[in-house]
Amino acid sequence: MKLHHILFSIWIGVMFFGGCSKDETTTIPELVLSVDRFDLSKAGESKTFHIKSNVDWSIESSETWCTVMPLSGFAGTNAITITSSENTSYETRESVVTVKAGDLSKTLTVSQNQDYLLALNQASFNILSDGGDVDVSMQISDDFNVEIDVDWISQKSLKSVADSILTFKVEANNTTLSRQGNITFTLNDITETAVIKQSGIDISIPADETGVESDAMTLASKMIVGWNIGNSMEVPGGETLWGNPVVSKQLIDGIKDAGFNAIRIPCAWDSYLEDQTNYKIKDEWLARVKEVVDYCVDNQMYTILNIHWDGGWLEEHPMYEYQDEVNRKQEILWKQIAVYFRDYDEHLLFAGTNEVRKDYNTPSNENIEVQESYVQTFVDAVRATGGKNAYRNLVVQTYNTVIDHGINLNTMPVDVVDNRLILEVHYYDPYDFTIKTDDVFNTQWGQGYADVSNWGQEDYLEAQFQKLKTKYIDNDIPVIIGEYSAMLRGDMSEEAQALHEESRNYYHKKINEVAKAKGITTFYWDNGYTTKNASGLFNRATGEPVHTDAIEAIVNVYK
Repeated sequence: MKLHHILFSIWIGVMFFGGCSKDETTTIPELVLSVDRFDLSKAGESKTFHIKSNVDWSIESSETWCTVMPLSGFAGTNAITITSSENTSYETRESVVTVKAGDLSKTLTVSQNQDYLLALNQASFNILSDGGDVDVSMQISDDFNVEIDVDWISQKSLKSVADSILTFKVEANNTTLSRQGNITFTLNDITETAVIKQSGIDISIPADETGVESDAMTLASKMIVGWNIGNSMEVPGGETLWGNPVVSKQLIDGIKDAGFNAIRIPCAWDSYLEDQTNYKIKDEWLARVKEVVDYCVDNQMYTILNIHWDGGWLEEHPMYEYQDEVNRKQEILWKQIAVYFRDYDEHLLFAGTNEVRKDYNTPSNENIEVQESYVQTFVDAVRATGGKNAYRNLVVQTYNTVIDHGINLNTMPVDVVDNRLILEVHYYDPYDFTIKTDDVFNTQWGQGYADVSNWGQEDYLEAQFQKLKTKYIDNDIPVIIGEYSAMLRGDMSEEAQALHEESRNYYHKKINEVAKAKGITTFYWDNGYTTKNASGLFNRATGEPVHTDAIEAIVNVYK
């Protein structure tokens, strides 16, 4: 056969028995996913991935909580959105997203974080001083951390997600002070705290009225005229740090010899603590305060011991945000003080606070409520110690010891014994004569003097003290003026200086005359310094009078 016949036959065979045109070639499917895994938040969220395929495709999710859109599409590159609802379970969950394109199939795994559970069934525990075990039960979904902030609590059982109850050991508390520890549990971003409150050894003893028989009105009548040991025992960190020598028996003897029969001891405690957790007062400071108290009581002087400014932890915080912790500290301190001085007779009185105030403006209802809670805590703490403290006369204060706040806003604390509370206010009016220290002040006071304030003169003094008599004394609540004084001015001509000192003496005399007439006991504020712009009357080192005329203006009223 000729060659061209052979080639023609081959072409016919190809055309009719298996040959095809270029347009009729079968497409081979392709499928590409941009990611193979998504991790979604437990709150639920949406994320996008891409499908690249040369054929039509479809998609489905194995779990209903995980949805995909769109569910199908055509060849090309397509954006797919995966959306999850919130995972409210306490386990991580997964969904498999399957994409099919022709005979091809690929999957994408969607994982969603679990919701974490950590909840205490009880968050506060009260434990007796003997100590013991505390079982903390909880609902928990995963392993967690435990932290304890004190060394007298320890964990007995191991921690794991399987432990729904953990046991902690609380050591015995061998002190009279209550204490508090915190057990903190943490899981992921969840924190829960169990508070362990442990009482101290019972400090109460049976009530004993021996030596403390006088009620408040009777005792107040025995306090003839008083004096303050100012700027000494209340100095944070050491009684000599403000320039006065240590308080000596010689000084107290000198005060008694000058005619004073009552002493107020402003006292600091916060800077004399062993720590700021349990508020334990250092033994050496209690012993030192006792020395000074004994100087006074041994002289048969009525002695008022208080918590004074003391760095301001109590005095400057009559606000809700501080109330709980300040009351806790107030209770712990006063129980220690009261137990330490429990056996003294009625010559020793306790005063709960000093000038508690937020500022010098009119107080809010919040300020009054919180300030009065500090006073109530004091009364309750002292009474709880029993013995003579069950009957001891206690001194309580108005807001900032201001007379008008007492008249308009004060409510006396509740006491378990009748007629054993004395009200304290302070008197420094008019301020521009008594204690104002800038360049603009008045050097004289009272009728017959020229350089006087335009307020706060004799009629004002009379009216203020009458308010106290009407509201309190006439209702069998005695009142003391816990502080008053007009500082000594200087840098004047000889004539002006003489008029100033004469007027100053008249001021002190008049305060005591009006107070005596109303049945009010006064305590002069002596800050120890006897030069200008100070109120000291005695040589603090020797007890000798320095300003005899001022002393006589006060004490001669009572002769």
